[in-house]
Amino acid sequence: MNSNQNEGQASTMPLPEDTSTTRIRPWGKVTVLEEGPRYRINRIELNPGHHISTQMHYHRSEHWIVVSGTAKVICDGKETTLVQKQSTYVPMSTPHRVENPGVIPLLMIEVQNGEYLGEDDITRFPEDPES
Repeated sequence: MNSNQNEGQASTMPLPEDTSTTRIRPWGKVTVLEEGPRYRINRIELNPGHHISTQMHYHRSEHWIVVSGTAKVICDGKETTLVQKQSTYVPMSTPHRVENPGVIPLLMIEVQNGEYLGEDDITRFPEDPES
């Protein structure tokens, strides 16, 4: 490989095969597929009838792509339904939530992008008692 080929490109670090990159949550699971400077790519599986908490991030945006299932997305108070091959963008500092109203698991790819991707950049909002 020519030493100039990577000039100006951010290097990516593939995750080791033996490292557990899947986090189990009450609503499903998240698997980190790849990370690099200023981005992280996750595989999110959301169980039928479940949702993530309404949350917001100050230092990152997110792009969600539906691989299979149905996603009910609430972003900045606006509700949208997405199906396979559809996607949505969640800007920084925007309250958002995703639900699985279907009967099969919702599988999404999430691309996080920003200056800081730490788990402490999550502001969670109280649950709506009607949800």
